[in-house]
Amino acid sequence: MPTPVAPLLARLRSRLPAELCELLASVPRLRRLTAAWHVRLPNAPRAPTPVRTLVVRLHLANFRLWHAEDRARRPGAPDRLIAETKRCIDTLNQQRHDCIEQLDTLLYTRLYAGSGPPQATAELHSETPANLVDRLSILTLKVYHMGREARRQDAAPGHRQACRQRLALLRTQYDDLYACLGSLCLDLWWRRKWFKVYYQCKMYNDPELNPEIYRHRTP
Repeated sequence: MPTPVAPLLARLRSRLPAELCELLASVPRLRRLTAAWHVRLPNAPRAPTPVRTLVVRLHLANFRLWHAEDRARRPGAPDRLIAETKRCIDTLNQQRHDCIEQLDTLLYTRLYAGSGPPQATAELHSETPANLVDRLSILTLKVYHMGREARRQDAAPGHRQACRQRLALLRTQYDDLYACLGSLCLDLWWRRKWFKVYYQCKMYNDPELNPEIYRHRTP
């Protein structure tokens, strides 16, 4: 069964350090930001804490990626628009991965400063906290856009009904994943699990590593 977000957050507040509480509290706020950004998009959002700032910036990268991907699929879009959008998607994807790495690094430093990770006594968890936040960010966007389709008055009743069913599924997936994030935070803090920061080492955006760039560079 899905775990409601608000009760889970209330239960965990007194059992976790400030950074992990901030991480969990930041995720539900993304729903409000998603609605606000469809009215006015910020340039470089900042929040009261480093954790919240990185979560918001990660979500903004996903928000922009969502709409760039939509533009690239526009019927009849000229080749120039598709090429420009592809370059935009590459840049935003790099920003997204940078935010994930920075957020994981911040949390890793807070959890393991001084003592190091409990490698001998705890299980290594393959999915990091920031990876889960990234998935929740994308689910937040799916819920928002599926909700709009479910209410679209110029669509057929069957379309709206199908979207309402998908919306219910997405909300359940969101609650399930948020509960997993809460459980992981507890396991990390109680040292039952630990995680590594996985650096993406992306090559396609690096002019020194992508042969299609360095071989065709103007001297």
